[in-house]
Amino acid sequence: MIRYRALTKTFGVQRAVADLTLDVGRGEVLALLGPNGSGKTTTLKAAAGLIRPTSGEVLLGEPGLPASAPEARRAISYLPQRVSFPDALTGQEVVEFYRALRGVRAGRTHDVLHFASLNGAGNRNVGTYSGGMVQRLGLAVAMLAEAPILLLDEPTAALDPDGLVAFYDLVDRRKHEDGTVFFTSHQLGDAERLADRFAILVEGKLVAVLSQAELHDRLSERGVMRLKLGSVPPTLHARVSALVPDADWQDQDLVIPGAAASRPAIIEVVRAAGVEILGLTTEEGRLDSFYRELVGEQQ
Repeated sequence: MIRYRALTKTFGVQRAVADLTLDVGRGEVLALLGPNGSGKTTTLKAAAGLIRPTSGEVLLGEPGLPASAPEARRAISYLPQRVSFPDALTGQEVVEFYRALRGVRAGRTHDVLHFASLNGAGNRNVGTYSGGMVQRLGLAVAMLAEAPILLLDEPTAALDPDGLVAFYDLVDRRKHEDGTVFFTSHQLGDAERLADRFAILVEGKLVAVLSQAELHDRLSERGVMRLKLGSVPPTLHARVSALVPDADWQDQDLVIPGAAASRPAIIEVVRAAGVEILGLTTEEGRLDSFYRELVGEQQ
């Protein structure tokens, strides 16, 4: 549904995105991750048709129209990173304005206000809203058109708990309806919970694209098992090292890095040596640690 083909975007001498090639499929939720200034917002704006590529192209839909074409824009709803609405308007008036602008049926105003947990605040002026409520109003506007492609820039950044529930529900519903959701986030927990795939940008360059299964494998490789042992015979060190060369002995504690699949063999070797296991803990790899590792390699 979204196809980036060698997209490059520069602003003067500053290169925001460099030679980006990436596909986002129908029914897919893809999280775009990266540090500040890595080109995430530029990438989303290019798909929204708000900026034109310096070179390359972005195509939307099937068979594919340039993102800047009016026909292509009908296929998207876009939520910018920072949303703002006139303070003097009520939430309902804001939604009504965008509903009319997009030619959406009248009943949608009530539906999206209710879905974004704003039904009770719809008649209040936006100037009385908290930051989380304004963000929820932005979600309501983005949901209006029921477009097949949702582009969301840091949608959870200012959301309160009610807004998070609404956002999770929105993404789950779009997946069920075979819609496409492409979002940026600094909240790695949200990305890990929602996304089917993860694309990571560093300094405008795509450094990794991982499916849920691939991410699970990468995180599994970065897990750790810790065994607290009784009296340890000298021969056990060599037996353990033969299986896991990176094994680390810390007094009576044995630390085994790596995938969970290697752990039963280590436990069996320890038991075969007649060593008592006094304690066992495991810790799986974390997305935030893996993300920092990838980013660090590119900087």
